Amino acid sequence: MRQTKTHNLAVLVCLTLFCGSSVHADEPQKTGWPLTEAERAYVLKPEHERRPGAGEKKHLPTLWPSTPSAGFWGGTSWLDTHAKLVDYVKANQGPVDVLLVGDSITQQWGSPLDKGILNAAWMKHFGGYKTLNIGIGGDKAQNVLWRLDHGGVEGIQPRLIVLMIGNNNMFFTAETGIEAAAKGVKACVDNVRAKFPKAEIVVAKILPAHAPGNAFYEDIKKTNAALDPLKLESDPKVHVLDLWSDFTNANGTIRPALFKPDNIHLSLAGYEVYAECLKPLLEKALGGKERRGRE
Repeated sequence: MRQTKTHNLAVLVCLTLFCGSSVHADEPQKTGWPLTEAERAYVLKPEHERRPGAGEKKHLPTLWPSTPSAGFWGGTSWLDTHAKLVDYVKANQGPVDVLLVGDSITQQWGSPLDKGILNAAWMKHFGGYKTLNIGIGGDKAQNVLWRLDHGGVEGIQPRLIVLMIGNNNMFFTAETGIEAAAKGVKACVDNVRAKFPKAEIVVAKILPAHAPGNAFYEDIKKTNAALDPLKLESDPKVHVLDLWSDFTNANGTIRPALFKPDNIHLSLAGYEVYAECLKPLLEKALGGKERRGRE
């Protein structure tokens, strides 16, 4: 009996340390789409009620960015938005040249959630590639992880994935810390790598926002630096794209022409610069071979 108890304790410790399952065990459906009634009821609770440790009344903020969690905007709106993208992916099954994954900066490349067409910068440089965009404004790393596991990419076969995530995690770095935010980005990379072992992955570091001295700006800079020790490029199919110097002046201030007035989101000129930086990586990964334009 003692040996069995010891074994069970060891398994529990392992799950807690490496899988995190003991701190998000309340979620009834960890993968798959459509959602069960139990899962739907669960994810329609405010997100803070579903954070790791909430069920055990533990405060575990370092686990937030890397533990899958559905977003929440009140009511069903975030879930309805995810469902719309699931249907979009279902309508574009099979081979895809480029899959765009991220938050509002990704969404604003052009999305089925908006006008349904990719913006002028994308079309100018990559219009011949079949491109799917599953960015959702406001998403954090943990929200992307949940979407990837709940129908968000099911049935497609991307040749290249462009991931930019982490900006919205900056609102919580006072609690999570910088390293946890960086690990959330890595968790997203690991997730798409496991799902698409043959795909090339471009991880765009978080773009600067606001101004030097601003906490948001400084935390983005620190999070980007914290990605380096995680050695994402030890996988030969992962390519890290650092855009910082392309979007800032020599004194560290952002280049205003590349941003909208909120100093976070990009102007069309900003997307033009982003596209120019992406172009060599896309052309190398895809060999200049275009499958067909986005449907």
